[in-house]
Amino acid sequence: MKAIVFGCFGGPDVLHEAEIEVPQPGPGQVRVRVRAAGLNALDGKIRSGMMEAVRPTAVPAVPGGEFAGVVDALGEGVRDVQVGDEVLGWSDTGAYAQYPLATTIAPKPSGLDWQHAAALPVATETAERVLNLLGVAAGETVLMHGASGGVGTVALQLAAARGAHVIATAGPSNQDYLTALGATATVYGEGLVERVRALAPDGVDAVFDLAGKGALEDSLTLRGGTERIVTIADFGARALGITFSQDPRNVRPSAWRRPRTRRPESSSPLSPRTRSTRPPRPSRSATPDTCGASSS
Repeated sequence: MKAIVFGCFGGPDVLHEAEIEVPQPGPGQVRVRVRAAGLNALDGKIRSGMMEAVRPTAVPAVPGGEFAGVVDALGEGVRDVQVGDEVLGWSDTGAYAQYPLATTIAPKPSGLDWQHAAALPVATETAERVLNLLGVAAGETVLMHGASGGVGTVALQLAAARGAHVIATAGPSNQDYLTALGATATVYGEGLVERVRALAPDGVDAVFDLAGKGALEDSLTLRGGTERIVTIADFGARALGITFSQDPRNVRPSAWRRPRTRRPESSSPLSPRTRSTRPPRPSRSATPDTCGASSS
């Protein structure tokens, strides 16, 4: 099968197309014919070697964690999933390939196209995990820093579905976007504390930081302490006594195991946000163990 691989760590130029063996699903796994693969910032960090201290990667490797596609083969013990089912999920063997293996999947909502479905696994798991950590409930006010990206787009909608009021920060160009999703939008930067206090005179009940750009100090001021503040982006959180929630591929999403209990609705209530899904064009290679080398 065709796959995008890297044989050593570096920039995008180490990625190249290669022919590798089609994997066979083991117990509890499915094999999927990929229709779309998600591209995430973590993929680039792994490829560059930045994550080696906490998440070692054996090379050559196929990058990519999330995908949407059609089940192609079943491993031993798989139930309630059939060949031909449309699914989305997390790859065990790298999503930048025609046929990855997976143990963590969910049915694809029929109302989503392949591109938007592939954008859901990372964003949805991260958003739900943090909202659960914060204990967001109906009637509460949640402040979300940097809410216009993929995770923020989903988190905002999930919080609203719980009955919470969301105050969301972003740049000037994304104010209308956040408002359309149901948030009270405001710009980040100087004067944020005063703006949020004007929008929420009774205070904010929880803070979800997706920006990682110095918003934690303002969050401490608005909350009056570290309770119910979680960041997924600011590595200085622990020094301030604030919870840093780990990357979703370091904490497997147990709620997304093989679907056994329910089927999806006919359409998805979520509106995921996607950006360009066309990566830099890789070089071509007949073998997966080169490092950015190309051959004709």
